[in-house]
Amino acid sequence: MNFKAMVIDMDGVLWHGDTPLPGLKTFFDYLEAKSLPFILATNNAMKIAADYTQKLAGFGVKVAPEHILTSSEAAASYIKHSFPDEPSIYVMGESGLHRAIKAQGFEILSPEEVKAGAKARIVVGGLMRQALNYDVLAMGSLLVQGGASFIATNYDSSFPSELGLLPGAGAVLSVVERSSGVSPTVIGKPNTIMFEEALRRLGTAAADTVMLGDRLNTDIEGGKKVGMQTILVLSGVSSLEDVERSSLKPDYTFQDIAALSKALA
Repeated sequence: MNFKAMVIDMDGVLWHGDTPLPGLKTFFDYLEAKSLPFILATNNAMKIAADYTQKLAGFGVKVAPEHILTSSEAAASYIKHSFPDEPSIYVMGESGLHRAIKAQGFEILSPEEVKAGAKARIVVGGLMRQALNYDVLAMGSLLVQGGASFIATNYDSSFPSELGLLPGAGAVLSVVERSSGVSPTVIGKPNTIMFEEALRRLGTAAADTVMLGDRLNTDIEGGKKVGMQTILVLSGVSSLEDVERSSLKPDYTFQDIAALSKALA
């Protein structure tokens, strides 16, 4: 393996839910010892970078927010650049997405305001758990049916947890897609927007950068789209059987980051 920087997924690579995976601190110790530039890039839109800095600190790892890229912040930045004069947006998501949108200067319409006749030209959504209810999705669907642009932070069907694979943003937002007949513009992996932003922050060429992830159809597929090298770890979603069945092959495969750290060392 020969690379100058890394883009690293988090869920399924570094942890499952709130449980760190074996070798987490050793892996970051290696990155620090080698002064290897990295960006942690996640499709999870329920948090912003500062939240992940705090989470990693709880695992004994220090990572500054500028080294973390979330799909919520990537989506908010994309909307700001694509629709700079739009005053208000309808948001279907948790606090991380709401905070990211507000940080770009937008006002957020509530389902009650939409019911009362308020309109938005942009509907953006991500994974919802606590915030998930029928009205949130129904009003989003009505706006999209009325011509609003539909943007998804990511469209992962599931995500790994301590309990197993749980429904992801794609599973939730499919309600809006099916009811409106409109497919969203997807910001997160495997879309190239996230990878291009990570490369811009790193300042490295795609060919000199490796994408480390646990999912073939997001991390590996997206990394290959932009010309990155790819490493798959089997500690998350995709299994060795998935790799054998797929035409999409990572450049390297390891059981987990502990095995990867050992190989790199």
